[in-house]
Amino acid sequence: MQPRITSPAFFIGRGEGDGLISFGSGQPDLPPPPSTYKVLEHFREFKYGLVQGEEKLRAALAKEYPFAVPEDFVITNGASEAIDLALRAIAKDAPGSKFLLPRPYYYSYPHNVSLTWMIPAYTDLVDGKIDIESFKREAASCRAVLINSPSNPTGTVQEVETLKQIEEFCEEKGIYIVSDEVYKDMIYVRSNYLLHGKKVITVNSFSKTYAMCGLRVGYIYSKNREIIESVVEMKSHTSMNTSLVGQAMALAAMEEKSSYVESHAAIWRERRDLMYTGMKKLGLDLWEPEGAFYVLPKFKNPERAMHDLYYNYKIITYNGEWFGAPDRLRFSYALDVAKIEEGLKRVGEFLKKEYLTY
Repeated sequence: MQPRITSPAFFIGRGEGDGLISFGSGQPDLPPPPSTYKVLEHFREFKYGLVQGEEKLRAALAKEYPFAVPEDFVITNGASEAIDLALRAIAKDAPGSKFLLPRPYYYSYPHNVSLTWMIPAYTDLVDGKIDIESFKREAASCRAVLINSPSNPTGTVQEVETLKQIEEFCEEKGIYIVSDEVYKDMIYVRSNYLLHGKKVITVNSFSKTYAMCGLRVGYIYSKNREIIESVVEMKSHTSMNTSLVGQAMALAAMEEKSSYVESHAAIWRERRDLMYTGMKKLGLDLWEPEGAFYVLPKFKNPERAMHDLYYNYKIITYNGEWFGAPDRLRFSYALDVAKIEEGLKRVGEFLKKEYLTY
């Protein structure tokens, strides 16, 4: 009997051998900047490092943010640790408080919130966008909110005016904002808008922008010194420092940012157009991605469709229920054009055959 697929853990790390095509992983297939490899030729600092992160990397990051200084940053083990530490810093004086998540959400967010003894609350997106009035109603009773723009899994980008209203509302009410911006360099519709405020905590990573997922280098940025000090103190008792070789490779990658991001933007846009147009031709209902590299089309019985696509057509896709979207499947287009085309062909065959029996 075929094993039932109950979480993304079933697919994570699964390769693409034996004809398997993965639309599941949110991992860029493109190589990191060439300069990152050169670090390995001479790097010899295999020791403990600063818990807050190496000074050179934090100084380089500070140049990317208005009025920032190196002390405003903590280098973490990917954005995952950054989110965990940020949530724990927020929750430590108020366990049991509510934390607002726009829905659909990245599948780890509710677990991240619950593991810090806060309670997940939700505001439902409308066509992938935050409805500001609903947001305000739900956020009013929350200690903190999370904004993810561009979004995983929707691919949508929140409007600047909406973000400004969120800033103003949360500042007035004393609500923390955790802004997950790991896809900020993959926006197709406008430049990024950085959320500001006394209680804003920005989370980012080198994983998506520089295709360095496995190196696990992310960071927290905040002008709130109390939050930064709390995060550093917790990190000193948990993971201690982030990998020094990873930080050195991240710093090297930043030296090529302008040329690297610009050249890869065209690739992501081409793949977005291919994926979105291809799925529309198959008759699927979905939002056009404005950033990141995901689509979230509607399916009848998504869990069954996910199983059939995997076991019968060698296609990996993720159940939308894991993201708070029980009527959809999430597809990543972080794979080359030839595989996207072949994958769409197989999805089309599935829709013509098995799907008609649902």
